[in-house]
Amino acid sequence: MGARGLRKARGAGVTALFLVLSGCVLTGCACQAQPVTPPGSSTASGSAGATTGPSPTRSATPTPTPTPTRSTPSPAPSSATPRTSPAKPPTGLASLSLRQRMGQLFLVSAKADGSNLGATAASLQGGVGNFYLNGRTSGGVDATASVVAQLRAAVQSSQAVIPPAVATDQEGGQVQVLRGPGFSAIPSALQQGQWAPADLRSAARQWGSELRSAGMTMDLAPVLDVVPSADFAPQNIPIGHYQRNYGFDPATVAASGNAFAQGMSSAGVNPVVKHFPGLGRVTANTDVAADVHDTVTTRSDPSLQPFRQAVQSGVQWVMLSNAYYDRIDPARMAPMSPVIIQGMLRQDLGFRGAVVSDDLCEAKQLSSLSVEDRAIGFFNAGGSLLVCANSWTASRMLDAVVARAEADPAFRAKAEAAAQLVVRTKSAS
Repeated sequence: MGARGLRKARGAGVTALFLVLSGCVLTGCACQAQPVTPPGSSTASGSAGATTGPSPTRSATPTPTPTPTRSTPSPAPSSATPRTSPAKPPTGLASLSLRQRMGQLFLVSAKADGSNLGATAASLQGGVGNFYLNGRTSGGVDATASVVAQLRAAVQSSQAVIPPAVATDQEGGQVQVLRGPGFSAIPSALQQGQWAPADLRSAARQWGSELRSAGMTMDLAPVLDVVPSADFAPQNIPIGHYQRNYGFDPATVAASGNAFAQGMSSAGVNPVVKHFPGLGRVTANTDVAADVHDTVTTRSDPSLQPFRQAVQSGVQWVMLSNAYYDRIDPARMAPMSPVIIQGMLRQDLGFRGAVVSDDLCEAKQLSSLSVEDRAIGFFNAGGSLLVCANSWTASRMLDAVVARAEADPAFRAKAEAAAQLVVRTKSAS
């Protein structure tokens, strides 16, 4: 998530961007926090991202990078429900209705400035269990906390047993949703990657504390995608073009990206590392393009190192990209691929946390599938938490998941297990 908002701004102008993303900006009374600057570093102003920064995670097309020797994709694992921690259902989940339990599988978008509270609240009141703040706001911590409180109340009107996950995109640079009094101006990931990991970890802890003060429990960051070179970065539209990468080699990205994740976690905010298995080699954006393929990445690719290190360090949330990976599972996009989710992420990397989708509701990459098939396909492949940038579509998807669960015992077993995993992961954080 991240490149869509900036693409809109540059394509349609600042005025159009504000019509889409802003609305009336709420004001807050908190004191303005100073940008966090590690020793020897200059503070980024963040002015470019204030009005044009990208919105949540997305994907893109292949790169001219030389193609490594083709490896035969491993067969998809069995369709059995992915292994999770203890078999006992989380406290409170069994008391919910089927719809409320299935609602735990969704993370729906709300505009950060509060301008679409009614639509998002209706989706949450209808059973969707989690939400994230999207777009841009300069209202500050107090105004953001007010928006979050109203949306939490909508969740509680449906069920008050399990609190929602509350997320946003606070990467830095041109991808910083929340600004204004109480929020630091966060430099781009490429700038952060020049800091010592200890300094970055400390800064991220401060940024996480600010998010926590505004009611966030989750940050849809850091980006762990490896862009192969500085020369290729401008062509890598979703990541390198906006300096969302921490560097140009797996070791640098692993060290810096995971320092960011550790800082967020130490502040009580769950990092969501993205976009597995990587968007650093693509050239188009799946928000606005279909049939987007990565023709280079393999199942044992060195560029997976940052994700492997994140899993080893205990990260509990991993977001997928929306691209096809021709050398891994050429017939299925990542969110529909058991090979990528169950084979690579769970089996190869040993990940036992929650698998998060990128936006499956408005990305053009998914346009060949009905919204119902997108949801069913993601959970059948082993996904855990579906991100949806449209509250009305999220409700349709929830309807479809409930209907399928009522009619198909095998699907219901997968969906129930995924809901247990999401709730467990939220409560353990």
